[in-house]
Amino acid sequence: MIEFVRGELAEISPAYAVVDVNGVGYGLNISLNTYTQIQREKQVKLYVYESIREDAYVLFGFAGQQERKMFELLIGVSGVGANTARVILSELNVNELANVITSGDERTLKGVKGIGLKTAQRIIIELKDKVMQAGVCDAYASQAGIAGASSSAMVGINTEVKEEAVGALTMLGFQTAISNKVVIAILKENPQMPVEQVVKLALKQVK
Repeated sequence: MIEFVRGELAEISPAYAVVDVNGVGYGLNISLNTYTQIQREKQVKLYVYESIREDAYVLFGFAGQQERKMFELLIGVSGVGANTARVILSELNVNELANVITSGDERTLKGVKGIGLKTAQRIIIELKDKVMQAGVCDAYASQAGIAGASSSAMVGINTEVKEEAVGALTMLGFQTAISNKVVIAILKENPQMPVEQVVKLALKQVK
């Protein structure tokens, strides 16, 4: 079992990171919140969740243990897979999600892409007590201080940010063409917006 990986951050995108550990590159799927915390770091430590299936062996990396704990709680709910849990943790940080769950705020949870009313209700019912017992809300709050478009449509758009954002959305399971359209629209309105904010906004719009 891999508890964590520590090493040089060799590659980073809003949805994926490669950590070089003594010459071995570990590829890990990450949330947007983890990306925000580690994107400017040279050396990182990511806590690992191993997803082992018959057809795949996938690693998920988290900047803190509380985010990993929340991820594990989410995937324990019927109908919530690993990728859906990662999308939830890309739209809401651990503190926000814990507050949503403990307050029974199904409307906010239902606003996350891929989460319907029944799933939102199931998450709240099944995790409310567990989140309170785990204390992830308070613990995360203490951790948080640690650190296909036409050429005319592309005028003034940061293509590097666009490509990173579209790539992240694609890795999160959304269609490239639709993601591209949404990202371009966002960047036309907000040309200086950093990639993590573009992805976060796009998650609310992409269909």
